[in-house]
Formats: sequence, structure tokens, C-alpha cells
Amino acid sequence: MEGESMPTFLGLDQDVGDVDIAVLSLPYELTTSYGQGTAEGPRACLEASAQVELYDERLGEDLPAGFSIHTIPDWDGQEPTLLQQLDSMTGYLAPWFQGDCFPLCLGGEHGILPSIMEAARHHPLVENDLSNLTVVQIDAHGDLREELDGEIHSHACAAARALDAGIGALYQVGIRAFSKEEHERMIDDPRITTFFAKDTQSPCDGASHWSKWLETLLAMKGPVHLTLDIDGLDGSLVPATGTPVPGGLSFWQVQETIQTLFDAPDATIISADVNEIGVQKESPLTQFTAAMLATKVVSSHILARRKGTWSATNQPHGSVRKPIQISHFSKQ
Repeated sequence: MEGESMPTFLGLDQDVGDVDIAVLSLPYELTTSYGQGTAEGPRACLEASAQVELYDERLGEDLPAGFSIHTIPDWDGQEPTLLQQLDSMTGYLAPWFQGDCFPLCLGGEHGILPSIMEAARHHPLVENDLSNLTVVQIDAHGDLREELDGEIHSHACAAARALDAGIGALYQVGIRAFSKEEHERMIDDPRITTFFAKDTQSPCDGASHWSKWLETLLAMKGPVHLTLDIDGLDGSLVPATGTPVPGGLSFWQVQETIQTLFDAPDATIISADVNEIGVQKESPLTQFTAAMLATKVVSSHILARRKGTWSATNQPHGSVRKPIQISHFSKQ
């Protein structure tokens, strides 16, 4: 809010200089169709993150673990129309998709995804051809509608717009709420692979479907963007998200998805977003859950760097790169 200082991710001090991980807040909410409040989600997530334990068992030490994690001043979203806001968002994001650092976006409704895709288009590994990019989507909803209430840029169309922009493949997990139109596209579009919650959460054979999902993640190749709509989790864990849905993924399943994806030996996770963060007034559960998962994204990225399996440029894995510097991108 105006006049208030921006909280920092994990409560970490901000240092001017090299940036390894940029945390970008997108308080965007123009097309929500049910629960409101996602515009306040990024700040709530940052505030909650100050209470997350810094120790990561896989890293064996506290974050930032020798890396620079910088919280970027949030996108202001002052443009008068939806399309102008989407363009403005892309402009805000683009400097952080140059292969010099890892961008983690906090939203905001899932309508942020098309702007992220446009920013990712110019990433060195994508090379202005989004068919080189794979998107992994954790979500309760298909987000594959052509339009909702007459709006083609609705949050309910985010994955459809990413496909229209030309992404090479979309892998979905946690899906359990979708229209007939969306279901048909999941079946008919060869670029889409959907792991439905009714299968992965089945008490009878859910374990086999879940193992197949993890195998699929480990086999991925090339640049990947992870989009994590927190309503992919069971609604009891994120009751303040826009549309909490029962029958979703457990916290540990989402955490395992993040870890496994970053462990894929032939994939480079170039960016991620955590979206549809609502503000739970009576309890911090929703925003704290989002903050814990965002932290797992960061620690998994750092581990991939340490193992030499992350390089966001066309240089070989493990090569030395010049990190982006905080200076002219910061608000004064």
C-alpha cells in the first residue's frame, strides 16, 4: 500500500548488487469470477514468508544459502484497461527474464500467466519461440476456456492463452473442475497432458498415477515454467483462495512436485509463479501455505544451481554467468 514499506521475501535484508533470484509481486485482479482479494495476495504472502523457517533440509543450511534473493518493488498496475495492464505487466517482468537470474512471480489472479509467457518469450533458452517452452501447471481448474463472461483474458482462460501464444507443451496436475469444452481440449490437443485429481487422489490406485506424474516430471527436457495456482491444493489448506475446491493435492504432493521438477536432469526451470493467493483474515493459513511453497521453489532452484543442472543461458550447465544487478530497475 502507498506509504508503507514493502515486506521482503523471508524477511531477508536487501542488498544492492547482484541478483540471483528476483521475487516479483503482481497484485493483479481484474477478471476474478468468484472469491475476491487476490490483489492483496502477494503482499500477504511476503508478510507470511517472514515466519517461514529458513533452514532447508535438502540444502543442509539456512536460506539464502550464499545466494542473493531480492524482493523487487511490486508492479503498480495503474493502466486504465485490461490489455494495457497485461502489456504493462510484461514490461515489468521482461528485465528479469534475460537469463541472468531466476524470476519468481507472486500473484494475483491466474490471468498473470499470459504476461509471464510474453516475458519468457525473450529468455535465452526460449529464443523468441515459445514452442521451446514447457509449462507445468498445478491447479484445480483446467483454465482452458475460450472465454468466461465474454472475456478471453479471464483467469479461467490463462492456460488456453498460453497455448495460443505457442507454448510447446502443457502438463497439468490436480485438475478437478472443468467445463465440457475444456475436457474436450484436454483430450484432443496433443500438447496437453492432464493428470486428474480423481486419479492421483484415488484411494485405490492413486499411488500408481502419482508415480507416473513424478516420472513424467523427471523426463522433461529444455526450458520449463512452473505455474502454481494454490487452489490446486485441497481447499482445506487454502480456504481463502479465489475458488477453493475439495479433493485436491496435499501439501506434500505439491512440495514433491516442485522438488522433482527441479531435479529433472535435462530440464531447466527458467521461472515460476505462485498465484491466486487470497488473504485469510481469521488465520494466516492460506498465505502461509503459499509462502512455504514459494520458499520450496527457491530452495529447489538453489539446489539445482549447486548440482550444476541449472543454467539459464545457452552456456553449458555449471558455467559462470554474470548475474543481473539491482540499480536502474528499482524504484527510488
